[in-house]
Amino acid sequence: MTKAEYDDFFKSTFREFLPPLDTIHFNVEGTIEFSALLGIPAMPPFDPQEVMRSGSKNIRLYVKRVFISDSFDEDLLPRYLGFVKGVVDSADLPLNVSREILQESRVVRAIRKQLIKRTLDAIKSMAENDADSYKTFWEAFGRNIKLGVLEDEANRPMLAKLLRFESSSGEMTSLDEYVGRKKEGQTGIYYLTADSKATAESSPYVEQLTSKGFEVLYLMEPIDEIAMANLQQFDDMQLVDVTKEDLALGETEEEKQAFEEASKSLEGLCEMMKKVIGEDKVEKVTVSNRLTDTPAVVVASKFGWSANMERIMKAQAMSDPQQAEYMKGRRSLEINPSHPIIKSLAGAADDDATADRIRLLWESALLVGGFELGSPKAFVERIYKQML
Repeated sequence: MTKAEYDDFFKSTFREFLPPLDTIHFNVEGTIEFSALLGIPAMPPFDPQEVMRSGSKNIRLYVKRVFISDSFDEDLLPRYLGFVKGVVDSADLPLNVSREILQESRVVRAIRKQLIKRTLDAIKSMAENDADSYKTFWEAFGRNIKLGVLEDEANRPMLAKLLRFESSSGEMTSLDEYVGRKKEGQTGIYYLTADSKATAESSPYVEQLTSKGFEVLYLMEPIDEIAMANLQQFDDMQLVDVTKEDLALGETEEEKQAFEEASKSLEGLCEMMKKVIGEDKVEKVTVSNRLTDTPAVVVASKFGWSANMERIMKAQAMSDPQQAEYMKGRRSLEINPSHPIIKSLAGAADDDATADRIRLLWESALLVGGFELGSPKAFVERIYKQML
């Protein structure tokens, strides 16, 4: 068959406007025999949720060239590959095949395994050899690949290589490309969750990282952070959320010494700030190694939710308030020892005026970090009052 014949078959059979990005046609012979002709669409369905629902009717099953059903998609391909369209013809299944038979059949398990492998191989080949086609694919079905990272543990290493993210380098990048550009001695892949690239670029959490030449990935979709949490590491490098505590930046001995001296000199201020803010709100106040221009930031505990995840879970209609409170974790405040505001607080008297400035700094840090603010209106009113 020619490419034009493949394209015409795909468009007429599945009512597509555009030819497929890639066609996968193969036969398997041996203990189990079947043929498959699959196509990767060039555009997503008009309803983005269509490929996630059961019964999308994208895979048509034949037995000995007799059409059986187009309702067995999930038995032949996992949900995250639901966008793939095609036909499968088996010689080893009975003509009276049912869902119960499919679920228990070793033939179907073998067919499913081959369909997944061939599809992922084709997507990988596209990513490596046809950047323009892969860009089109990623814009249409990138979320499906991220869903695969969550659901398909067996193929997670291959799926990780297909991921693409916005980056502080200025372009979309893969994890392989990130690792290829890492600094000498760098042990982590740094990422930041945000609602837009502009927000990520102006975030105080990346100030020191970018000034030192570290690349940071910007995660801007709700599924991104969950995918990273499931992936955990790539190419022996840990995936590091820059909004969490204990961020290691590979400091020199000189920088470590300066940090220790600053921490020691501001011990009294840190204790006072923790007392003023309240131990029920802040777990600890420490000197920061991640800030250059911002006076303070709020960081999440290492194993708790980030500010982004808190917002996502709070938006869930069926979320459990008790579980949300537990997973939210404790928050810490990190202060910038070289900032004028922190220097002025370090020399200020322990009185009501200083306490008010500390609370204002805490609320500002919550706002900047994207954390929930107790009373935004009251905070704004206090800012206006100080301006007057």
